[in-house]
Amino acid sequence: MKVYILTSHNEISVIKRGTKVEVFVELSLILGLTVLVSALMRLLRQPLIIGYIITGILVSPYFLNLISYTEVFAVFSHIGVALLLFIVGLSLSPKIIKEVGKVSLITGVGQILFTSILGFAIAMLLGFSVVASLYIGVALTFSSTIIIMKLLSDKGDLDKLYGKISIGFLLVQDMFVVFLLMVVPSLVGTPGTTGLTWGDVALGFSIIALLAVISIRILPKLSRFFAKSHEFLFLFAVGWGLCLATLFYHIGFSMEMGALIAGVALSISPYRYEISSKLRPLRDFFIILFFIYLGSQMTFGDISNFIIPAIVFSLFILIGNPLVVIVLMSLMGYKTKTSFQAGLTVAQISEFSLILVSLGVALGQLTKEILSLVTVIGLITIACSTYFILYSDKIYPYIAKYLSIFETRKVREKEKKKFKDYPIVLFGCNRIGYDFLRVFEEMKQKFLVVDHDPEIIAKLSEEGVDCVYADVDDEFLSGIDLSKLKLVVSTIPDFDTNMLLITKIRQVNKKAIILVVAYDIDDAESLYEAGATYVIMPHFLGSQYSSMLIKKYGLDIRKFAQERNKHRKYLKLKKKLGHKHPKAEKHR
Repeated sequence: MKVYILTSHNEISVIKRGTKVEVFVELSLILGLTVLVSALMRLLRQPLIIGYIITGILVSPYFLNLISYTEVFAVFSHIGVALLLFIVGLSLSPKIIKEVGKVSLITGVGQILFTSILGFAIAMLLGFSVVASLYIGVALTFSSTIIIMKLLSDKGDLDKLYGKISIGFLLVQDMFVVFLLMVVPSLVGTPGTTGLTWGDVALGFSIIALLAVISIRILPKLSRFFAKSHEFLFLFAVGWGLCLATLFYHIGFSMEMGALIAGVALSISPYRYEISSKLRPLRDFFIILFFIYLGSQMTFGDISNFIIPAIVFSLFILIGNPLVVIVLMSLMGYKTKTSFQAGLTVAQISEFSLILVSLGVALGQLTKEILSLVTVIGLITIACSTYFILYSDKIYPYIAKYLSIFETRKVREKEKKKFKDYPIVLFGCNRIGYDFLRVFEEMKQKFLVVDHDPEIIAKLSEEGVDCVYADVDDEFLSGIDLSKLKLVVSTIPDFDTNMLLITKIRQVNKKAIILVVAYDIDDAESLYEAGATYVIMPHFLGSQYSSMLIKKYGLDIRKFAQERNKHRKYLKLKKKLGHKHPKAEKHR
């Protein structure tokens, strides 16, 4: 039996009945192999993206030759990229530049300029064409936000100073590469076309303006209707994203641009997080197929032609990128360890780098050999940087002396002098720390606040509170004078940080009063044994205080009414400050 279908060129094609089964079997075999290879990557503590690309190489014609229906995988790849950019668009907001912060913006832009310019120069010296050198130089610029966030999460460093800065400048990179993915196809045009005309541009901006009106005026009103059914919300999101991607493609822009704008249009919806979470599994499936397809397209005709360039570019990424971040952050006054750990997060290229080069191949501007080169660079740098990031704390002591040339001694001496002037120091000014802040002000004692949240530091500076923007780690504590402190309060929820703080202070100061926070009884006991004066346990403190009220007031309802009024006034203040009480929060 034969089935006749109409192709995109209005031609009649014949598909055998068994084709559907063959595609299913082929996809099943490839996904099964992907599971095995990815399991090995997990054992090696490597990102799964490496497993996907290696699977693609294994199923390519050079090895197992399992991919027959390349067109099917190519379509799946386009869907994966479109969904990826749609979800990126959902997370974009007008406040995004403000959120990444000054250091992230400067470091992100500086690293992009340095890597792209020097990468272009290296590629030209190695004999690549101007167009290929441009693509390579820009592709080497981007680092993987997804991989870095996963690694930092595994280490528990997302809330550390270097972690926040890293995510900030990676976000700057993402915005730049998304802009390229939107603009390049539209300006260059697909093979056989001349790119955009002024009429296309005008039509595109008209559609964007119309979408802006719809997203502000209409979509919020329809959100409740969509959200009544989870299934319909999912269907609407997929239909909205893919249809707009197709619309922009047909008027001359890229599908990627349409998908991103579709996401941005929904970014003001109160259900954007729910939409994003529902689409992630679908995105992940198609992105897996994209990387498998990418690996299968690698060419190994004459592998000797790109071994040397791959090694040179990989060393450039693994060494050059971290160095530029270290230099930029040191010039802005950050400590060497913070700069070093942030620098390691850019020591690899991104999935967006591979997507950009794949786009160049699709547009006919690059050969598959360039794609193979950049993919090899990706495999090398992602693998190496993964271990660099996971073991950065152990690596740093061995190279700290070599990085001393980047130290800003004036900043260190200024901090050391600053600590001598304050008998009271508060580490962490979160919802718990705020109460101590007000008590210190009432005491009319000089005090200093140390916090790693730039927003908190900015707010305290506006209020005229003396504060320091820093992580509480071994390097920071070793660079300040702890011997003159009289009272230290740490509201930092991390047990290891509090243990380090107590140990460092007790080595030089036996008389200081040290109050720290703990969320586990065994942790509290350990902190007491290390030298803590008092351990605050918030989850037990409320019941203890309430029982003391009963003991104090007995059955006098008027006294309890007074306490109630005070408490409600206090809660209103907390709400005004944006403080929230944890519901079922795990602190360790």
